[in-house]
Amino acid sequence: MIPSEIIEKKRDGINLNKKEIKWFINSLVNNKIDTSQLSALLMSIYFQGMTDEELFVLVEAMVESGEKFDFNYLDSYIADKHSTGGVGDKISFILAPILSSLGIIVPMIAGRGLAYTGGTIDKLKSIPKLQTSLSLKSFKKQIEVVGCCIASQSSQICPADNTLYRVRDLTGTVPSLPLICSSIMSKKIAEGLNGLVMDIKVGNGTFMKTIEEAEQLALGLKKIGDAFNINTDIVYSDMSQPLGKFAGLHCEILEAIECLKGNGPKDLIEVSFRLGAKILMQSNTAKDIRSANKLMLDTINNGKALKKFEEIINAQNGDISYLNSKKIIPKHEITVISNRHGFLSSLETEKIGWSLVEIGCGRKVEKDKLDYSAGIEFIKKIGDKVNKGDTIYRIFGNNLKKLNNAKIILNETYFLTDAEVLQPKLIID
Repeated sequence: MIPSEIIEKKRDGINLNKKEIKWFINSLVNNKIDTSQLSALLMSIYFQGMTDEELFVLVEAMVESGEKFDFNYLDSYIADKHSTGGVGDKISFILAPILSSLGIIVPMIAGRGLAYTGGTIDKLKSIPKLQTSLSLKSFKKQIEVVGCCIASQSSQICPADNTLYRVRDLTGTVPSLPLICSSIMSKKIAEGLNGLVMDIKVGNGTFMKTIEEAEQLALGLKKIGDAFNINTDIVYSDMSQPLGKFAGLHCEILEAIECLKGNGPKDLIEVSFRLGAKILMQSNTAKDIRSANKLMLDTINNGKALKKFEEIINAQNGDISYLNSKKIIPKHEITVISNRHGFLSSLETEKIGWSLVEIGCGRKVEKDKLDYSAGIEFIKKIGDKVNKGDTIYRIFGNNLKKLNNAKIILNETYFLTDAEVLQPKLIID
């Protein structure tokens, strides 16, 4: 086959057949397709979309490009969660150890940041010596011993998605529904899951700006889940403002730990518990949301969830001392100050995300180095009263010039009104 003919066919809105899709993915994995050809196909998919049949074949081809786990011999429910991305979303570090401490097997293959959204792996790698690139043997062994592993894609698991993921980030094709669905579900299928809960973010700080867009994504994910026998639940959560009090890299790890100690922000706990309840009910560990919440709260209060997180970090050779102290200290910090009185009515969360990229929490280009010390603290959230001179944001990191650039962006991201404002509903029913 000729790559350009497949590209032209999709460009012109003609459906690709099974043979064409599988040939393209196999050629990609075997380095017979260059980046420019892949970019062209991704852009064609972005504009033309894919039918259900094309999507299922794409997912199948991506899974078949590598190995697939099978943990059924462990005689436990195997489950994972996935978020569509947002600002300050560190729920994986909270939910995975909670579920694992309750007997759920959690084989979590995570990704790095896309566009302005933070990546689970990027945040984990802020812990010195921690290994996220594991062999299949090491991943499987950790699941058997610890019950949970949070790792990046290896060359053996969905290698096609590894390349697609990277090129999507660089070509403006991240928001494509079929590309989002195939990327998410191929990894989850390869994990050998029984169940999955999807946290679909809705609002100006995520790729799905409206509930209608979110529902379209949910439909695609559930279709794939049904086709591959994965019990898939959907939760819609608000991303009209950052989640939690911090966004960045290492600062999000520290905030997740505070949640596992029972001291975390209410919004983080609320979303984590709603997602966890879905898995616990799927697995028949809990009969309803109330009993599920009690189980999760108990595992925080008795210290088992935090202990499990420490087990995960230790198993992946991370320096545990960095979890119990603030050793990653930024060189600089500056603040964004309000110039008037009022109530915080809205935030431009996507711009906040791009300000995080600016200070080194994400990548503008492939070769960009991350600043693990960098981040933003959100002193005020929507609905809060603000006085003139109050701090809205605290920005910190190692590059003062970048911090000042971010401050310019952040000065345009918050809006005040004279009337009181209600806090947005976090879980969208």
